[in-house]
This record gives sequence, C-alpha cells and structure tokens, in this order.
Amino acid sequence: MVVNRPPMGWNSWNTFGPDINEEVVMQTADYIAESGLKDCGYEYVVIDDCWSLRERNEKGEIVPDPEKFPHGMKYVADYVHSKGLKFGMYSCAGTMTCARYPGSLNNEFIDAKCFAEWEIDYLKYDYCFHPRYVAGDVSYKRMAIALANCGRDIVLAACSWGADNTKTWIKETGAHTFRSTGDINDSWASMRDLTRSQLQVLEYNGKGCFNDMDMLIVGMKGKGNVAVSGCTDDEYRTHFAVWAFLGSPLIIGCDLRKIDEENLKTLKNPVLIGINQDGNYSQPFFLTQRRDYRAQRGPDDPLLAHYELDMPVMAKMLDNGDIAIGAFNLTDGRREFGFMLDDLGLYDGCGKTLELTDCWTGETIRPVNNTVCYHLDAHCSVVYRAKVVDL
Repeated sequence: MVVNRPPMGWNSWNTFGPDINEEVVMQTADYIAESGLKDCGYEYVVIDDCWSLRERNEKGEIVPDPEKFPHGMKYVADYVHSKGLKFGMYSCAGTMTCARYPGSLNNEFIDAKCFAEWEIDYLKYDYCFHPRYVAGDVSYKRMAIALANCGRDIVLAACSWGADNTKTWIKETGAHTFRSTGDINDSWASMRDLTRSQLQVLEYNGKGCFNDMDMLIVGMKGKGNVAVSGCTDDEYRTHFAVWAFLGSPLIIGCDLRKIDEENLKTLKNPVLIGINQDGNYSQPFFLTQRRDYRAQRGPDDPLLAHYELDMPVMAKMLDNGDIAIGAFNLTDGRREFGFMLDDLGLYDGCGKTLELTDCWTGETIRPVNNTVCYHLDAHCSVVYRAKVVDL
C-alpha cells in the first residue's frame, strides 16, 4: 500500500480522551459527510486510546468495551463506511497503551487480523510502555508486516513522538506517517513550539511516509481533553496554515458537532488544502535569513543558524508550476518581512514575475522591483499561491 498524500480526517483524543463511544463517532461521521468536510478531503474517522477492556480474551484478542461500543467495532466501521468515509483505530507498540489498556507488542498478527475483520482503514500506533530490549524500528516493522499481510489496506500512522531519533529510521519500517513531536495542547505556546521544532526536520518528510505534527486544535476554544488556554481565530488560522504548508496530515481534533462557522471555514480553506495535498510534495525551503547573521556558516554551526525561526518565510514548488509562499509570525509583536524573487529562481531580467493570491482574502498582488514586502500582526500568517506570469 502506498500513501501519496498526507491523510485527512478526525481523531477523538484532543476533545474526548477516554470519554469516547460509538454515538460520538457516528455523529462525527454524520457531520463530516453533511458539512462539506468530506468533499474537502477529510475522510478518516479515528478512535484513539481507551476503546477496549483492560485485558485480552481467552483467544488473546483485544476486546472492545461493551459499554462504550455495545454493537462492536465492525458495526461502527460499517456505519462510517456507509457515509463514504474510512474508519480508524488505535493501538500501541508497547505492553500497554498510554492509558494502560492492552498494547500490541508480541500480539501484532493477532491484532492485525482483528483490525482486518473489523474492516478498519487506519491504525494510529503509539509508543508508550515500549521495552528497551526491543528496538523502535523493529516494533514498527512488526506491525507493518502484520498489516501488510492481513488482507486489507490499512494506513499505519506511527506515533513515537520523535523518540529514539524516529526520523532517521521510520521510512524503512513501512509506516505511512510518523510523529516527530510530543503531544499538542490547545494553546498558542504549544502550537508555536511545535512549529519551531518542525522547521528543523523538513528534509525527513515526503511521499510514502509523511511527518505528522500531531492533531489539529482548530476550533477547540479551550474545551476538551487537551484544553489549556485556547487560541484566537487568528492563531487557529496560523496553526492550520503551518500544518498545511509543511505537509502534515490534517487530522481534526475538535468536537465537530459544536464547531463555529469561522473555524469550520478555516478547516475547509481550499487553497491551503490544495497546497497540503499537492501531488508534487516538494520540500519547503527558507527564503529569508536572519538580519544579524553576517559570517559564513561554519562546520559546527547549527543547520538553521542563519534562518529566522520566529518569523519563517518559506516556499515550496507545486506540481502545476505554481509556487506556495508562506510567512508565519510566531512572535508577540507586529513584524515586517520581505523576500526577493531571485531566491525563487526568478532573477531580475528573466522576463517573468509572480502573481500572488492570498489564501485567506483572495486578494492578488505582484512584486515591486522583484521584491515582496509585507507586515504581519502578532501570531498571524499569510500564505500565497503564486503563478509565474509575464512582466
């Protein structure tokens, strides 16, 4: 099974944590199908931790909690599939899950068989209670092999939070996505810090195994399992723009049954989704350097020593010849940024320029003197989809 684009969908953990049940899952599937989110590309409905009983049955199988899922998982999967969506579940590469339910370590083929019989399409595979005597890459290879031989196509979403230097070995395991971060919470500080960390691992993302920056907090508004302070609508827009631009899977984490129109609009932004799902899947690159960086980078300097991580301005090539350009103000004050088209390969005198369309407003601008300058308020962002045009 090959996954050519970052998965899109919804996961229960951010809002519901252990308080998950089949009614919530089916109502969420209804909303995704009826709200237009399905038409935007959101297709996976994923149950996270806490769905099972605390012990396996006499056959060694994990048993769904009969109070939370009285009709069983096949029933829920069938309902989700009836809406034209795909169904996902959760397990762990350790002896127990993070919430101390049965993990899949040494039971990979048993669990893969059950997942296939229940007709799931996606497995989030965590890393809690993982013994030191088993290498992380081996644990994920075990489940990848089990899923590849279970008779059903199932996305393997590895969730090892970047532990044991995940990024350097995860692509060899057969996983389709991998987490390189700790858990997000519903606050600007969490989103900002995760963004900064991701700017240092851009080269490890790519087709077939996408870098998962954790679930989206858009629309949570300080309510739910990972709630802290909540964010403003501008901050949620920046969060979504960063995740989309850097190519992370777009997995919604709010209670969709209660989302407001402004944040629903953010999640459905067609330009950002188009950039995220672009078939070329080129690596983003920086356009601007730190103003205080003067010397050539030495052999012992950090890789990103000469880039502005608090105000990154980045670009990525798209499959139809367009260029995505994004600027993200992670600081607490209004900032100016600018870039020259020469940094994109459009030198002065080539006879070409860019027509840049703002993904939020739809407004179109052109560079002046082969340069784009802009101001951004604190915690705000701008993303352009730019076309190469004649002068």
